[in-house]
Amino acid sequence: MVAGLLYLTAALYLLAGVLAGVGFTLHRRAPTRAAVGVLAAGAIAHGVSFSLLHTLSPAPPLTHLPSALSFMAWVGTVAFLILAWRARLSGLVALVAPMAFLGVAAAALGGPASGGDDVFGDGSLPHAHVLLASAGLALLGLAGLAGLLFLAEHRRLKRKRPLSAGASWPSLEALDRAGAFAVAAGFPLLTLGVVTGALWGHSVVGSYFSGDAHEIFCLIAWAIYGVLVSLRFGAHQPARRLALSSVAGFAILAIALIGVEIVA
Repeated sequence: MVAGLLYLTAALYLLAGVLAGVGFTLHRRAPTRAAVGVLAAGAIAHGVSFSLLHTLSPAPPLTHLPSALSFMAWVGTVAFLILAWRARLSGLVALVAPMAFLGVAAAALGGPASGGDDVFGDGSLPHAHVLLASAGLALLGLAGLAGLLFLAEHRRLKRKRPLSAGASWPSLEALDRAGAFAVAAGFPLLTLGVVTGALWGHSVVGSYFSGDAHEIFCLIAWAIYGVLVSLRFGAHQPARRLALSSVAGFAILAIALIGVEIVA
């Protein structure tokens, strides 16, 4: 049942991406709006799949990287849908849908988690760490996508290229506000994820910092993103520079948190 829902979710996210691509190519709003609706249906199926994880034997832990990526995709999708409902951000679906598809595909094709659950320790700290860190990463990823589209739209306006009347791309103001919201919500969640991760490590090995590559790169990435956040909200930087910092910041986090995990 869970596997079937994951495949259905992946199919819906992929369809949403195709519809968004059609809307982008043909400069039509109808396919883009349909893509948002299909993405919402996929998010519902995705959420139901999480609610049924307890029916599996054994239930896969969220500490399993593919499961964490799937959760990130779901949080990012839900956050986008909320922003799209509150503001005119439907055009961002062209970037959100493919990323959501990749996250779910990782869970659907990643296979079961390996044994050795005792490595994770007892209690709720492991899952609290993964849930908080994944939610923070998902929101910061959404900020990165908004920044990427902001840069593309800024370049179009700078070159004075006309936009088709049928297109539904978000305005620079809407993208900047979406990015600010995602960063303001995502960085505190990521910070809580770092704190619970340290507490988890202490409960397992008796130390808050073990010094492995994953922890080192995570702390470096978190510190760098902290500087970028302070620049965004404290230094009154130009919107274009803020968009660049959102894209660069998430790229650093992705390399530190996911790239190191895959290589390891």
